[in-house]
Amino acid sequence: MHEVTCLGILVADVVAKTVDAIPRRGQLELVDRIELHNGGGAINTGNALSKVGVSTAIIAKVGRDGFGDFLINVAKEYGVDTRGIVRDERVSTSATMVLVDKTGERSFLHHIGANGELTADDVDFSIIEAGKLLHVAYAFLMPKLDGEPTVDILRRAKSRGVVTSLDTVWDAKGRWLEVLEPYFEHLDVFLPSYEEARRISGRDEPVDIASFFLDYGIGTVGIKMGEAGCYVRRGKDEVRMPRFVIPEVVDTTGAGDCWAAGFLTGLARGWDLEKTARFANALGALCCTDIGASRGIRTMEETWKFVASAKLAE
Repeated sequence: MHEVTCLGILVADVVAKTVDAIPRRGQLELVDRIELHNGGGAINTGNALSKVGVSTAIIAKVGRDGFGDFLINVAKEYGVDTRGIVRDERVSTSATMVLVDKTGERSFLHHIGANGELTADDVDFSIIEAGKLLHVAYAFLMPKLDGEPTVDILRRAKSRGVVTSLDTVWDAKGRWLEVLEPYFEHLDVFLPSYEEARRISGRDEPVDIASFFLDYGIGTVGIKMGEAGCYVRRGKDEVRMPRFVIPEVVDTTGAGDCWAAGFLTGLARGWDLEKTARFANALGALCCTDIGASRGIRTMEETWKFVASAKLAE
């Protein structure tokens, strides 16, 4: 029995650094590095969970191609159970070109690929039932799973005693609450970014945003706030946790996914809200210390050493 099942998207990230301008048509510019990394909420969060010692399985879809081979092999290297990753020869694996500028901020070119073909029929529910917690990442990027199929998965999981969690991504189509509202009654945990949560709720202050979601019956809300750290709330208990200061921000790719992994670790291990938020901020910060979404993550012991030595932003 594993602790967490991550259901969602897998993406091959082709990361280029440093890119401060796009070359004109027909021209070439040199960059410092071009590397291939895992991307997508399910594998980024799953790898980070496994690295800190939380047993994890992934349910997702990739193509029968080199990018698909790469993603499955990377997950296996991190110790993730990949039996739930379906391979579809009719589509290519999802991929993103990540352009990282000198400040560490990113721009993206994305091909949805196999993530757009993930359906409820691809979901091995026995894997979900075998875990303690189901984390869906991301809403809005799985067109054949978004909506009623996800509602049904969350409902079934919760009815079987599995803790349910959801992470979002920016919705360029602006559907926000239209898609997500039916999920809320079946959610135990909601982990959006501040900007996403603001768009969904129509509110600005973190405490008001959290109240909006708690009123739907969601048990715990964790809001990722970037430079401002995080705000988490469960009932009347709330924690505002500043970010950790790191010497250099190398790459912010996957920081939100790793933050979610830290939060899920606390849930899986029964930690209190403050300890959970602190650990989540630590994983989010460590992610930014190396290029890609997983290389900066450390073991549980090493992460707590980082927490003990790192300064909190003022």
